Amino acid sequence: LRAGLPPSLVEQVEVSFEQPKRENAGKWGPRPTINLFLYDVRENRDLRSNEWIVERQGDGTATKRRPPVRVECSYLVTAWASDASITPALDEHRLLGEVMMVLLRHATIPLGLLQGSLKGQEPPLPAITLQPGRLQSMGEFWQALGGKPKAALNYTVTIGVEVHAPVAVEVVTDKMLKFRVEQEVVQ
Repeated sequence: LRAGLPPSLVEQVEVSFEQPKRENAGKWGPRPTINLFLYDVRENRDLRSNEWIVERQGDGTATKRRPPVRVECSYLVTAWASDASITPALDEHRLLGEVMMVLLRHATIPLGLLQGSLKGQEPPLPAITLQPGRLQSMGEFWQALGGKPKAALNYTVTIGVEVHAPVAVEVVTDKMLKFRVEQEVVQ
């Protein structure tokens, strides 16, 4: 996210994954904060596949594995003005607008930004921005957190989770055909 923000903003903002509550703003420091709250995780059954993935090795063996389980992670993205802000709502809307522009530029997460187990995942990780989220009621959501409603974006990324261990197999390199010839006896 930081990589896509204008250079003038990069060093001026914090990024947090805490619950989006006013009480947590103190943890974020004096700077404005972009908060990404993971509120829903579920399997994407439309992307489920039963086909094995086979990767041939140079030594005549192969590894086969089941495809990863595709999981949707939905985030509520909010912006929080600094404590010193004279116009907090305006500052938050501007910051949220900058974040929106960054997220909308990428239909998939850029490969160079992936880290850990997400690095090298195929196919690329699709991201959905500004679509209705999985929350039943935003009002109930904010009430459950004990806060007041706030401008927010919904952002969902689909990741692959490897739950099956790969299996080593030998590659079949020869074809064997067996024929049986039947002769008809003529009398």
